[in-house]
Amino acid sequence: MSKVYYKTPDEIELIRKSSLLVSKTLAEVAKIIGPGVKTIELDKVAESFIRDHGGIPAFLNYNGFPNSLCISLNDQVVHGFPGDYELREGDIVSVDCGAILNNYFGDSAYTFSIGKIDQKSKELLRITKECLELGIQKAVAGLRVGDIGFAVQDHAEKNGLGVVRELVGHGVGVKLHEKPEVPNYGKRGSGMKLEEGLVIAIEPMINAGRASVKFWKDGWTVSTTDKSMSAHFEHTVAIKKEKADVLSTFDFIEEVLKQKQ
Repeated sequence: MSKVYYKTPDEIELIRKSSLLVSKTLAEVAKIIGPGVKTIELDKVAESFIRDHGGIPAFLNYNGFPNSLCISLNDQVVHGFPGDYELREGDIVSVDCGAILNNYFGDSAYTFSIGKIDQKSKELLRITKECLELGIQKAVAGLRVGDIGFAVQDHAEKNGLGVVRELVGHGVGVKLHEKPEVPNYGKRGSGMKLEEGLVIAIEPMINAGRASVKFWKDGWTVSTTDKSMSAHFEHTVAIKKEKADVLSTFDFIEEVLKQKQ
């Protein structure tokens, strides 16, 4: 069993740089995302932007994954392949991105709405993002992994949504996936104690319908069993004493989306 790797303040700054590169890459995706755009085009933009800024796409060839972005449409939860699908009005699309800069990893995901989406999808996106924010509020030294999971699960289930259990957040830094696992469900006060120097990716994956998912034969794509929509938001976060230090940001993305309105 691999042990948990705690980071020095200098290492956290390096992870912040790679996380901000991911955040800016997602903002580049935000500039072109919209009806009629093929999802493979988003992937090309992301790969070019990461490389142009001295980074390496973290997902490309990771365990054989063929692309720089995971693009998951509508009822797909995570790990979807970019391809020739043209985005349509009413779609929701999770775009998950990772980058390596100076040998350190950053990881973040954002679920975009394509054109006008229905009210149920809007609620799903809003609540999933709130779940992420509530999870981050519990990412402080002295609390436990279960406190993060409980915060996410409680908010989602109070709103009648399903919390995916088969996929979890994780430690991040010198590798894309490190210990500990960070589930989006749990009991308060349970699990590993959070300490300064721990860097984790918190990533609620929330379904509009039932929590259950199915794994595709392609070995990657995961979708809801009941075909309900699924949303996914993710930040890379460093554990601190009073308040979590969020190393990635949605500010760049949301600035772009605001300008496009």
